[in-house]
Amino acid sequence: MATAQPDRAFHIVFAVFPDMTQLDFTAPHQFLSRMPGSRTTVASLFGGPVPAEGGLVIGVTERLADVAACDLLCVPGGMSATKVALDQAFLGEIRRLAATARYVTSVCTGSLILGAAGLLVGKRAACHWGWHELLPLFGAIPDTDRVVRDGNVITGGGVTAGIDFALTVIAEVAGPEVAETMQLGFEYAPAPPFNSGHPSIARPEVVARCRAGFAKAAAQRQAEAEQAAARLTS
Repeated sequence: MATAQPDRAFHIVFAVFPDMTQLDFTAPHQFLSRMPGSRTTVASLFGGPVPAEGGLVIGVTERLADVAACDLLCVPGGMSATKVALDQAFLGEIRRLAATARYVTSVCTGSLILGAAGLLVGKRAACHWGWHELLPLFGAIPDTDRVVRDGNVITGGGVTAGIDFALTVIAEVAGPEVAETMQLGFEYAPAPPFNSGHPSIARPEVVARCRAGFAKAAAQRQAEAEQAAARLTS
């Protein structure tokens, strides 16, 4: 178990960006920001307000360049993730912070951004099930587990997996008892009204409908991911 040093807090940094899926960020943030002995920074490329999907605005963020270092770096995902994967300034800050972070992490398609930063080569990684096939472009090995660890890289699957990811990290850093107590405190006891949270269990017609929705963005995401991957080898 990697605990924070007694003379300083375990520093968590969420690197956010416009049009991210807010639950990729807010779900793990809710848990990790309450982890004993920690402090949390929310940072973006330019600082200030950052709009997320659905009109929610993250009102206060620091500039990534002003964050000297962190113990844990977390990158959320969203439909703009492959666009962000082409932003060399953002990727540069991710690489800089990842170089000295104890843990490099992501939720959902945030793993595509880690991949574009060259941080997943040869590593197993999770991603939203709809975009798993993009991971090998960055030399990553797709893993269908809800939370995947490979060395100091911990990646969560799609969106709501961010809670499982956060509890996994808390158990690692602060201990299982702390994680269990926080799970109870937040009453995290999933009992979904429908058994359709993954294509392996959803009805075929529901899977088809969901895939059809993803297909609208597939060509653009594929092109952006390929362009980002090409920059890794250029």
